[in-house]
Amino acid sequence: MYALTQMYEATRDFMELGGTVLTVIAWVTFVMWILIIERMMYFSTDLRKQIRDAIRVWESRPERRSWEAHQIRDAMLSRMRERAEQFLPMIKTLVSLCPLLGLLGTVTGMIQVFDVMALEGTSNARSMAAGVSLATVPTMAGMVGALSGVFASTWLNRKSARELEIFRDSMTTDH
Repeated sequence: MYALTQMYEATRDFMELGGTVLTVIAWVTFVMWILIIERMMYFSTDLRKQIRDAIRVWESRPERRSWEAHQIRDAMLSRMRERAEQFLPMIKTLVSLCPLLGLLGTVTGMIQVFDVMALEGTSNARSMAAGVSLATVPTMAGMVGALSGVFASTWLNRKSARELEIFRDSMTTDH
């Protein structure tokens, strides 16, 4: 119980150190990772089942060479692509948003430093240090959130493309 209390206090102190912008970055990163985890789970479970079902439907068709059959095949591919790529644009947007929010934290922290310098001069180092930490902590958090999301987003995009390519290749038109 003591360790949990220490973790909570350390997290609270860190969040206070970064200001309001750090809270926004934390929420954006949290939502981004919820979507990433959802996509990972989808790729490992539901997508494969849906692909198997779609291939079974396609293979049960008596003919696969006509214009109509090709249109049905294209529609099936399109629906599968839509399902596989769901949330990927949102994840990319959230990845891009993290460093921008970090930059916003930098600007707000530097404004605080300049306010201290304007009111008290350069003699109050403690107030200036608070502004500098308010400027650097959100920047770091935004970059960490973005970097973690970039790797996951790239993996998800590649996984989606690979699964769709396998699906497309398995839908033969030779019957």
